[in-house]
Amino acid sequence: MTAPFYAAGLRWSCRRCSDCCRHDSGYVFLSQHDADQLAEFLALPFTQFIQVYCRWVAWNGEIELLSLKETSNNDCFFWKDGCQVYDARPAQCRTYPFWKGLLTDETAWNEAAASCSGIGKGTLHSQKEIESCLEIEDHETPLARRMYN
Repeated sequence: MTAPFYAAGLRWSCRRCSDCCRHDSGYVFLSQHDADQLAEFLALPFTQFIQVYCRWVAWNGEIELLSLKETSNNDCFFWKDGCQVYDARPAQCRTYPFWKGLLTDETAWNEAAASCSGIGKGTLHSQKEIESCLEIEDHETPLARRMYN
């Protein structure tokens, strides 16, 4: 098997620019662990957390996935001069930018650098660290429910 392009590691350090948290519409999908952790962090019952801070997003025509809501200007609901839930942030946020979609090949990684000024700079993350993030992506799957017509 060929070694991944990141076998020697990849450089990345968060620049705290918040570009990944603001201005563009997107989804922050939540696993059961993520939702439980955020509800606990906010000292809310689970169902209240879901009602206030989450939305169900149609996916593949058959299911809906649980995602955090956004503000009207497309900021993450928890972004206010920085992440207000940083210590309980979802796996999707904790593992960025070491996502499968950004690690398919070196071209995808370099293209991601156009929207993240921390890619290619700062701390060298080992292949082991990167693959640990990929394992989290595999195991912390988003909460899903069947769509109701």
